[in-house]
Amino acid sequence: MSAELSQKGQVLRAVNLSAGYDGRAIVSGITVEASPGKVVSIVGPNGSGKSTLLKSLVGVVPVLAGSVSVGESDITNVAPERIATLGVGYVPQVDDVFPPLTVKENLEIGGYLLERHLVGERITAVLDFFPRLKTMLSRKAGKLSGGERKMLAMGRVLMLTPSVMVLDEPTANLAPQVATQLLEEFIRGFADHGTTVLLVEQRAKAALRISDWTCVLGGGRVVLEGVPADLERDPVFVESFLGGGARH
Repeated sequence: MSAELSQKGQVLRAVNLSAGYDGRAIVSGITVEASPGKVVSIVGPNGSGKSTLLKSLVGVVPVLAGSVSVGESDITNVAPERIATLGVGYVPQVDDVFPPLTVKENLEIGGYLLERHLVGERITAVLDFFPRLKTMLSRKAGKLSGGERKMLAMGRVLMLTPSVMVLDEPTANLAPQVATQLLEEFIRGFADHGTTVLLVEQRAKAALRISDWTCVLGGGRVVLEGVPADLERDPVFVESFLGGGARH
């Protein structure tokens, strides 16, 4: 990752967090911390609250109890636009690009907070990181393949040089080879260049390969957590997520 796309990572922390909709908690009592240069992954079955947790961290879903902070800033229930200015980049699972707009226009929108003269420089830096997009600047985002679209979604977030990357199931519906490249080359690459990475991923085995710490959600709560090597020796984790319950 070029210097133009990276800045010193910040700690993203949630403490005893409960969040949900209409005053009803979907996730409860969760404490999780992601640090600069590290990948923290969150895995668990469908409906366990993984996406709700991420959305609460970035201001999309209301926090009902507990707190969220990035660096020295309390961002509990702060508007998503404000959270973005504090260095938190969020790539949702769906609606991650604007399909009717071109690749270039999507990147320009990603740099909406930048001074005009910096937008071109940042686009060049994004294209250096995702060279596959260089020949697609005039292509509509809706015409991209799944992998290309996800590269554009991450590139759009990188326009603001985030210190924290929050990614919600970035490999969903992608072919295994493309998913592996995204995880091992690009997402692990963010952390290797000092960015803080918090990742929700359904492909449990693939997530463990690139993670420094993994949290397992079940029923809206953390039921297991630890370094991947330890989790892979835990019979409960192996049976539930690396055996018949999670063949990814």
